[in-house]
Amino acid sequence: MEKPKALMEGTSKEELEILSSLTFHPHRVSVESSFYEYYAVRGIRVDRVEPGAVSCTFKVPRRLTDRDGILASGAIANLVDEVGGAVVYVEGLPMNVSVDMSISYLSTAKLNDELEITGRCLGKRGSYSGTSVLVRNKMTGELIAEGRHSLFGKHVSKM
Repeated sequence: MEKPKALMEGTSKEELEILSSLTFHPHRVSVESSFYEYYAVRGIRVDRVEPGAVSCTFKVPRRLTDRDGILASGAIANLVDEVGGAVVYVEGLPMNVSVDMSISYLSTAKLNDELEITGRCLGKRGSYSGTSVLVRNKMTGELIAEGRHSLFGKHVSKM
């Protein structure tokens, strides 16, 4: 317990209260949200789905910001991963696996900013797919991040 206590030194009282209020119960599959679903993807609203394209909206929550109220870069990477994966998802087939992501962080998003996330499929070759995901501030139109994402998915045998 000494190591975790040492890591917490310098943490504000408010931040310690937030951390101590977190509770994580065992996950019951298909009954309730997993930690990942609850913490990382909750709040993504799908606005439009077309073949090879997805458009979503996301309001920046406190749980994904740093001390200054700035959306964490890991949260942006998660949005690129989720939306990029949604673009190439085919119902009835196993989920695709992320192979590579490249993200250009161009600006920041703040607490309660509403983001517009658009993803499109750039192409498919065999089992590989490439996607592009743009994250914009919905109010200002400012580009927050641009991601390129490649995925691998198992295809149904043609035999």
